[in-house]
Amino acid sequence: MTQSSLVFGAGNVGRGFLGQLFAESGYEVVFVDVDQPLVAAMQTRGQYTIRLVDNDWMQEVTVAPVCALLAGETEAVAAHVATADIAATAVGVRALPFVAPLVAAGIARRAAAGNEMPLNIIICENLKDAATTFRSMVLDVLPAELHEYLNGHIGFVDTVIGRMIPPLAPELRAEDPTLIIVEPYKELPVDRAAWIGSMPQVVGMEACDNFPAYTARKLYIHNCGHAVLAYLGYLRGHELGWQALADPLIRPLFDQALAESKAGIVAEYGVDPGWLDAHIADLTRRFANRALGDTVLRLGRDPLRKLGSTDRLVGAARLAERAGTEPNRLCMAIAAAYRFNDTCDPLAVEMQQRLADAGFDATLAAVSGILPDEPLAQQIRFHYLALAAEGLNL
Repeated sequence: MTQSSLVFGAGNVGRGFLGQLFAESGYEVVFVDVDQPLVAAMQTRGQYTIRLVDNDWMQEVTVAPVCALLAGETEAVAAHVATADIAATAVGVRALPFVAPLVAAGIARRAAAGNEMPLNIIICENLKDAATTFRSMVLDVLPAELHEYLNGHIGFVDTVIGRMIPPLAPELRAEDPTLIIVEPYKELPVDRAAWIGSMPQVVGMEACDNFPAYTARKLYIHNCGHAVLAYLGYLRGHELGWQALADPLIRPLFDQALAESKAGIVAEYGVDPGWLDAHIADLTRRFANRALGDTVLRLGRDPLRKLGSTDRLVGAARLAERAGTEPNRLCMAIAAAYRFNDTCDPLAVEMQQRLADAGFDATLAAVSGILPDEPLAQQIRFHYLALAAEGLNL
C-alpha cells in the first residue's frame, strides 16, 4: 500500500522541494493550495515537472503520483490529515492561521478513527520557532479533550530550507502552470528531538541534534550571504546575484562577511569550524548558478525585515561581536542595506522615507535595535556615510 504525504502549499517550497523528496521516497503527494488553476492542472495530470538547472546542465524530473485539493475543501483536507503518514506546511507565515483549523479538524478525525500511528508535520516556514508557533495555533482551535492525543501522536518539527527556487517567469507559467525551476541541492535537516516515533527514510532528510546550530547556519550564512550580495550588488548596479558574486570588488567583502559570521556561530553554538567552511564553499558555488537567474531585487526586498535585530545581517553582527570578532564587513553590508532604495520594492521606499523623516540614528535604533552610542552603530554609520560619498566604488 502506497504511503501518503500531505503538503500544505504547492508553491516554491512545497512543489519545488518537498513534493520531489516525498515522491522519490515512495509517497503519494497530496497538495493543498488556494491557486485554482494550479490545483486543477495537478489534479488532471496526476503529476508535475521540476526543472533542475545548473551552469552546465539541465534535467527535467516528473514528480508523481500527486493529487491536489483546494484549501476550501475542508472535509476532504481533514480526511487526508486523518490518514496521512507524513505532512508538511510551506504556505508562508501569514497563511499559517488558516491552515491550523484544517489540521485540527484532521487530528480530530484521526483520533476518532483510533489511528495510533504518529503524524509528524514538518514546518517549512521562514519563522523562528515555527514549529512551536504552529503547534500553539493548532492547540488553540483543537478541543481540549484532544490535547492529550496531540501530545502523544502529532509531532511539529522544525526544519530549514536551503534549496534556492526563484520565481517562475510569467511566460513559462502560462505554458505550464505546474512547472518549477530549482537548483539540484536537496538536503532537508529536521529537528530530531521534535520527531514522534521512528523516523522514516525520506530522500534528503537528515535528523539533526543541536538543531539551533542548523537554524543559525541557514540564517547567518545562507541568508546573510544573499543579503550581502543583494545590497552591495545593488550599489554596484548589478541585476543578478551571481553578477554581484563575480564582481572583484564585492567578492572579498562577501568572503570576509561570512568569515565574521562563521566566527560568531562557532563561538555561540560550539560547532566545528570545518563544518561551516564546507558549507560556505558549497554555498558560494551554488550562489554562482547563473541558470537560476536570482535577482538582486528578490534577494534584497523587504529590507525593514531583513535589518531586524536578530535577522540575517544584524543578528550575525551581534554574534560576531559577542565572539570578540569585529564585524566590519557585516557592518558595511548593513549600511548598504540602509542605502537600498529600489522603487520596485514598497518596503524599501518606506525605509527611505523613515530615514528622511527620523534620521539615520533613530531609524537604526527602531529597525535594528542598535543604539547610537554603541560601537556597532559607529561602524555602520561610518560605512553609511562612506557609501554615500563613494557611491558605486564602494
